Amino acid sequence: MKLLSFHSDAGRNRVGIVSADTVIDATSLTNGAHGISAMRQLLQATGGVIDEEALDGLPRVALADVEVAPVVPDPGKIIAAPVNYRDHQAEMNEDAHIDALGVFLKAPSSVTADGTHVALPYTDRRFDQEGELALIIGRTARNVAPDEAESFIAGYTCLLDMTMRGGEDRSTRKSFDTFTPVGPYLVTKDEVGAVSTLRLRTQVNDVMRQDADISDLIWNVPALIGYISSVMTLHPGDIVTTGTPAGIGQVHDGDTITVEIDRVGRLTVAVTADGAVVCPTKGANRGPKPPAEVTPVRDRASAAN
Repeated sequence: MKLLSFHSDAGRNRVGIVSADTVIDATSLTNGAHGISAMRQLLQATGGVIDEEALDGLPRVALADVEVAPVVPDPGKIIAAPVNYRDHQAEMNEDAHIDALGVFLKAPSSVTADGTHVALPYTDRRFDQEGELALIIGRTARNVAPDEAESFIAGYTCLLDMTMRGGEDRSTRKSFDTFTPVGPYLVTKDEVGAVSTLRLRTQVNDVMRQDADISDLIWNVPALIGYISSVMTLHPGDIVTTGTPAGIGQVHDGDTITVEIDRVGRLTVAVTADGAVVCPTKGANRGPKPPAEVTPVRDRASAAN
C-alpha cells in the first residue's frame, strides 16, 4: 500500500491510501489521539498493516484534488545516518564514517512535502542536496535485535537531507525549515520488497548527480534500527534516514531536485532563495570540505566493475 498525508475539502490533517489516481480517505481508521497527525494516529493504531477489507465503503477523492502534505507531518524525531556510504566518505575526504560517528537528529519542523520548495536561508553559504532512502517506524522499538528490525518498520519513503556546509553542528546545518523534503508516500514493506535490491537516483535539473545501490550502505537498515533503538526509544511515525551516497553538490535558487527510488517513489522540490540574508554564524571555512565539482556518476559505475 501507499499511504499519504493530505488536505482536502473534507478537512486538513487527513491520511489515505493511494490507489491509481484515487485517494481512499482512511482518516476514520485512526485512533483519534489529540495533537498529532492523522498519519501518526494511523500508525499507532495499525503499525502500518491495514486490512484491505477495512477500506470498503470509505470515501474517495481524486489524487489531483488533494494537497499533499509531508508523509509524516509531525515526526516525533528524525534520526539521520552520517557518512553511511564509502564513496561519499571518499568524496568528502572524511577520516571516519558511521562506525565512529553514530547518528544525529534533525528538527521535526524541517519537514516539507513533495512539490513544495526548499528555502535557502543565507546568501553567503553553500547548500547541497543529499538524496536518501528513509524508513518510517510503525511500532515502538527499544533495544531491537537487528534480525527483528523489519517488524518495527511501517514502510519506506524518499527523503532529501538538505545541508549547509561548514563547521556548525550537523543538526544546525540540516534543520532549517524545509530542509527535510519527504514523501510523497509511505510505501509498505510488502510492496517495497527486499531493500537491498533498491536503487537511488538524485537529479538536479536534468543532471544525474547520485546513482547508487542501497546495498552499498555501510550500516544496513537492520543495523541502523538495532543501534538507534539501543540509544533512544523509537515511536510510530519517527523517521530514520539511511545516509547519502556520493554525488552531493551545491544547489541554487531556481533549481529543481528529484529523488527517485525503485518501488518507493519519486520526490521533487524546487529551490528558492527568496528572503535569504547574510549568515550570522562564522563556520563557512570550517568542517569537512565537499568537492568543488559533483562526483561524476560514471566514475562510481566504473569503480564497481
